[in-house]
Amino acid sequence: MSGQTRLLDSRWDDAYAARLDEPGKLLYRSNLLGADKRITNYGGGNTSAKVLETDPLTGEKVRVMWVKGSGGDVGTIKLDGFATLYMDKLEALKGLYKGVADEDRMVGFLPHCTFNLNARAASIDTPLHGFVPFTHVDHMHPDAIIAIAASKNSRDLTRQIFGEEIGWLPWRRPGFQLGLDLEAFVKANPSAKGVVLESHGLFTWANDAKDCYLLTLDIINRAIEWFASETEGKSVFGGSIAKSLGASERREIVARLMPEIRGRIGKNERKLGHFDDQDAVLEFVNSSTLKPLGKLGTSCPDHFLRTKIRPLIVEFDPAKPDVEAVIAGLDKALEDYRADYTRYYEACRHDNSPKMRDPNPVIFLVPGVGMLSFAKDKATARIAGEFYVNAINVMRGASTVSEYQGLPEQEAFDIEYWLLEEAKLQRMPKPKSLAGQVAFVTGGAGGIGRATASRLVGEGACVVLADIDQAALDDTLKEFSNRFGADAVRAIQLDVTREDAVTTAFAEACAEFGGVDILVSNAGIASSAPVEDTTLAMWSKNIDILATGYFLVSREAFRLFRRQKLGGNVVFVASKNGLASSPNASAYCTAKAAEIHLARCLALEGADAGIRVNTVNPDAVLRGSKIWNGEWREQRAASSKIDVGELEEHYRKRSMLKLNVFPEDIAEAIYFLASDLSAKSTGNIINVDAGNAQSFTR
Repeated sequence: MSGQTRLLDSRWDDAYAARLDEPGKLLYRSNLLGADKRITNYGGGNTSAKVLETDPLTGEKVRVMWVKGSGGDVGTIKLDGFATLYMDKLEALKGLYKGVADEDRMVGFLPHCTFNLNARAASIDTPLHGFVPFTHVDHMHPDAIIAIAASKNSRDLTRQIFGEEIGWLPWRRPGFQLGLDLEAFVKANPSAKGVVLESHGLFTWANDAKDCYLLTLDIINRAIEWFASETEGKSVFGGSIAKSLGASERREIVARLMPEIRGRIGKNERKLGHFDDQDAVLEFVNSSTLKPLGKLGTSCPDHFLRTKIRPLIVEFDPAKPDVEAVIAGLDKALEDYRADYTRYYEACRHDNSPKMRDPNPVIFLVPGVGMLSFAKDKATARIAGEFYVNAINVMRGASTVSEYQGLPEQEAFDIEYWLLEEAKLQRMPKPKSLAGQVAFVTGGAGGIGRATASRLVGEGACVVLADIDQAALDDTLKEFSNRFGADAVRAIQLDVTREDAVTTAFAEACAEFGGVDILVSNAGIASSAPVEDTTLAMWSKNIDILATGYFLVSREAFRLFRRQKLGGNVVFVASKNGLASSPNASAYCTAKAAEIHLARCLALEGADAGIRVNTVNPDAVLRGSKIWNGEWREQRAASSKIDVGELEEHYRKRSMLKLNVFPEDIAEAIYFLASDLSAKSTGNIINVDAGNAQSFTR
């Protein structure tokens, strides 16, 4: 299988494991398995251990099953991510079960089996682990195994590869009955070490944590080796009918396409995008079987719950790359996809099915270019793409050694619109105010820029930090990635006075996130000199950065906003000096005044497209400022005839409210203007200066 010939190595450390109790060993095993995406996908699979615990009421020893709870990920799970259940109570549920029509009711009994008031909800896979009469059980979703499970003759392949050691069970939706099927299989086949579930995944079991871990690796490795041997020299996906474009050209096309797609699918709920052009993806999108395999849809429940049952295949000829033609055809392509999804829903729905969800595609496949995935946030978009790569690997293996088969539409629907899945969706936390939006922040590595980016990310936005200072940018990116996760932030070195650099930076933002919704124009400089000592170079530098730079980033944002047709927000960070003149700072004050008037002009131009433009005027924000750490601080102190160390207190006393102004204060005003809290405001100015009568707007 593509990228799969390297075998899995054991990472078990006996010395470390010896210090752990049984739940600790379960956690250790889980994290080791989940760390390698060849073993299971993000959020996929689960692990369990049946151990003796002391009953908190009786003090007696009782058998308790620790099993990955609902919604967790084995690679990152902590101990509190496991549900714990009394085994005797779980076994007693068999007496209440009335057949497959009773599946949903049985899930409602699982909380009654909870041990020690554990708040972690048990997943639908709990009976699958509980009824296997072994201490340790792994359920994984390895591509190599699912490729077997998704083959037309999967039962025969399982027997051919594993003999009697690993069994096979036909497709059944996860739940109580599948748990009973597993129990029956183990009783009928006491020497078996695991089972392949058709169109689903792998179960393995043992009575020792390490043995279970090593067994899981061994079974997957045997499948990997078998596929490597069987596919060697064979045509994959029917061979290529398209050739990949160069990496830079692929990225240019993606930067052009993603905002167009995002604008069309994000009107009711904002979407963020992810681009993947790894070799496995390009091999598939360039192949002769792209359309027939894509139409069959994914096979594993975990796959299509993230990706929808099938992708949208974009009509694009990389030999004659015409992006404008693709854009012109997007409306029809999306209309056809939505119509087919509606057909699927109406054909498969039950009387009590939830309402049809968003009918737009998640996965877009572009020959010669790669894969685009879209979701409500960046992490979900990225993970959806990862799941479709899993599906590609499965299709690659199955179609090379056999005939790939997707899950029948009715079975897929019954999982996608399962009432239990719907209940899980309804329990999801309410999206934050800027969820699904992308903010482009210039001067992003300075005091105000960092505080602003932090505020916006905290409200659910993804942020592109743009700054000319590479060292400060690197530090900020590292800090933000640690605080908010790598998905939430990107960094681009940018000189806002260079037209080509601004165009490239916005294109990069589009390729990374799919577009931009918010521009915070905050790049700054300051200088101080009497007018007769103001050089043309000083004058030009202020105008270039504070006026021309603001124009260039705004123009690029406007172009993008109009293409997306989702509205947009521009917030200028100007200064009280744009309204109130100051001695010995004519270049700076004039450039800041230009910013303010440019914002007014843009507010007029953008209103018809739902583009709002507003301004925040700070004053004397010294803390964290790169501007105030330079000559500007000394120059302003000299202008006020005070020592440098007295400057911050001087500004506090000068203000009407007798307060210092900090970067977080400016960030709060910017967030207000960038969010729907100010949805009916444009062309406005907010002064955040602790009160200065000279800068009152009139």
